[in-house]
Amino acid sequence: MTGETVKCKKCGTEMAAEVVAKHRKICPCCGYYFRMTARERIDLVTDRKSFRELDTDLVSHDVLRFPDYEKKLDKAMEETGEKEAVITGTAKIGGNPCALFVMDSAFMMGSMGTVVGEKITRLFEYATEQKLPVIGFTCSGGARMQEGVLSLMQMAKISGAIRWHSNAGLLYIAVLTDPTTGGVTASFAMEGDIIAAEPGALIGFAGQRVIEQTIGQKLPEGFQKAEFQLKHGFCDMLMGRVDMPKTLANLLTLHRPQNMERRNA
Repeated sequence: MTGETVKCKKCGTEMAAEVVAKHRKICPCCGYYFRMTARERIDLVTDRKSFRELDTDLVSHDVLRFPDYEKKLDKAMEETGEKEAVITGTAKIGGNPCALFVMDSAFMMGSMGTVVGEKITRLFEYATEQKLPVIGFTCSGGARMQEGVLSLMQMAKISGAIRWHSNAGLLYIAVLTDPTTGGVTASFAMEGDIIAAEPGALIGFAGQRVIEQTIGQKLPEGFQKAEFQLKHGFCDMLMGRVDMPKTLANLLTLHRPQNMERRNA
């Protein structure tokens, strides 16, 4: 990272990548949120050395023989150092144990394929067995087209696992980051007990241009941004990065079983 420079997409300021990294990948000039990798996100929110990764052996395969899919997978693995577009595991946040999944936009735009679906489903099943809350960071362009209907099936599979987790009386906090779109928005991103969003994050299903062409109308300013979604009731709160570890820790503490029982007594 030494010597590298980045340019802010909002204010146009060029600055050293090290400076941006020290500011939690927030532009120190205008507050614009740069995208984080999954590992950076884990380091940001979890207690030091508490994260334990799960299902590291799962890797996508070109089951439909889609043209150039294997090459794209190899390229994504080489560029990110990851095997897939999501990392799952357990950790502590403010001393509170939890299960965690974090999607990574750098891996094929965080697209949801069968392995992404399988890893998130297994995480919810494990969390249900171990009576753990789940925190999920969504960041995705939607279902992975190279896996066709198999990728779409993950929406129902994950949603079923979330339902079992919910029926067990356990907490699921979804944190929507830039961008959260397509089939991910249409399923597990919007199924949290608490739905938070990072400031400025793009959140939606179809793209703005597609919607405008379909309905023949101009959409409002800031449509699909996190602030717009909060105003219209699609998320519960904005969660900035500076206070994110503390905010998540407070939410987990408030929803500990013993605290819930005390409030309901």
